[in-house]
Amino acid sequence: MKYSRQEWWERFQKYYTEFPKLGLAVDLSRMNVDDAFFAAMEPRMQKAFADMAALEGGAIANPDENRRVGHYWLRNPSLAPTPEISREIEETVTRVKDFAAKIHAGAIHGAGGNFQNYLLIGIGGSALGPQFVAHALGNPKTDRLKPFFFDNTDPDGMERVLATIGTELNRTLCIIISKSGGTKETRNGMLIAEDAFKRAKLDFGQHAVAITM
Repeated sequence: MKYSRQEWWERFQKYYTEFPKLGLAVDLSRMNVDDAFFAAMEPRMQKAFADMAALEGGAIANPDENRRVGHYWLRNPSLAPTPEISREIEETVTRVKDFAAKIHAGAIHGAGGNFQNYLLIGIGGSALGPQFVAHALGNPKTDRLKPFFFDNTDPDGMERVLATIGTELNRTLCIIISKSGGTKETRNGMLIAEDAFKRAKLDFGQHAVAITM
């Protein structure tokens, strides 16, 4: 739509909003909105806020799995809907950090000594999330372990990863991630890894850990 300079200024004053606590500003003045649009959207926005409040309160979001959606509880356990869930998150985070510290200190190690690598086996978000963190925050000069991934069902790709690890398999920790604990693609990757350890005459159980819901 065409507006005069004065009309643009008036729209800016009307449809520009700052949210200091969030460090955020929203400018809708150059979008095709007017007062009628906001009036029409009001009921939908109120429903969205109500649905969000229900989710944050612990409503079931995935009826097929009878599961809540509370990923943000992991970042702030105090937001969990019950003290039991808060405590479970905090205790789990403590156990994960303790396990990682023991890996770094060599208290938990492979057949060849302290772990130098980890092979993450997963698919979808179970692999993409850790890959993103490894690529965005990783530093080959300072990382305690070098990352490798089985993130699909390509047998040639998995063999290339194993070939790259080579003789360091005895110092490689396998991290198998599946929310359900039964993802077929992840299981296939785990079996490929297990077979590689068996061929190297290594105990797979000594070099593997599982993460699941």
